[in-house]
Amino acid sequence: MAQEEDDVSAFEATRPMLLGLAYRILGSRAEAEDAVQDTYLKWQNADRSAIENPGSWLTTLCTRRCIDLLRAARNARVDYVGAWLPEPIHAPTDAPTEVEPSERLSLAASLQTAFLLVLERLTPKERAAYLLHEVFDVSYPEIAATLGIQETTCRKLVSRARANVGQSKVRYITPLHRQEQLLAAFQTAVASGGTEHLSALLSDEIELCADGGGKVSSLLEVLQGKAEVLDFIGRALHAYWGDYAWEATDINGGRGVVLWKDGAAAACVSFAYDEDGAATNIYIVRNPDKLARLGGDGGGGQGGGREAR
Repeated sequence: MAQEEDDVSAFEATRPMLLGLAYRILGSRAEAEDAVQDTYLKWQNADRSAIENPGSWLTTLCTRRCIDLLRAARNARVDYVGAWLPEPIHAPTDAPTEVEPSERLSLAASLQTAFLLVLERLTPKERAAYLLHEVFDVSYPEIAATLGIQETTCRKLVSRARANVGQSKVRYITPLHRQEQLLAAFQTAVASGGTEHLSALLSDEIELCADGGGKVSSLLEVLQGKAEVLDFIGRALHAYWGDYAWEATDINGGRGVVLWKDGAAAACVSFAYDEDGAATNIYIVRNPDKLARLGGDGGGGQGGGREAR
């Protein structure tokens, strides 16, 4: 009985990291939870006395399961209606106190919608290798063993991924006061239809995309430029969202908002910024399947990197 309790404790100690890794690989909390559950079931059925390093064993199993799920998901997205966005999660920027401040920022930045969308450009193995090394600080030899490849190949995967991600300049956090300022201006613009104040906070190349998944009415194309975006906010969103209840909250490591109607989440909005703090992207998730968990405890996905070591 004591051994069983120890085995459960060993898994639970690793679960936050596994869930954080799985979410970043898959962009879906639902699929991440499935991957972690599959890992737990195999852990239960394994000869645990032969496992020298439970953390590495669990990370390997979970990563491989996530790669399989990601390949299947990408095939399914061929028929996805409109823009695809990651499932939003409640994920605050304040990581556990044992995590260094610089690492907290890194963890928060690696949850941002803009960052997760950049990861979509990578192959499944590039994505897994990059996240394990750059976010969770796993060594190259361990990653190579996890992916079943040579260490030199692993280094090349991470190098290619790093170059691709680095070109996008998405791994930084805009100061909180700037995020709050934009969120307030966005809410005012939707409520009043006046967009003058919001306009000053947007990049000239601002883009707005919405993910309805073909399940609710939503934009099918990406809006580009201030004129299109501000017109849509001041006209369409002002008309559509007038009776929604607003809840400002932490979404994917930054300030965002969940809009509620009749007790259910009807939309989730998050933002991306440039180096000067101007908003470059507005992401609106309307797909009800991706909003279902926003009313829960919201703990998934954050996950620290320390447990991976």
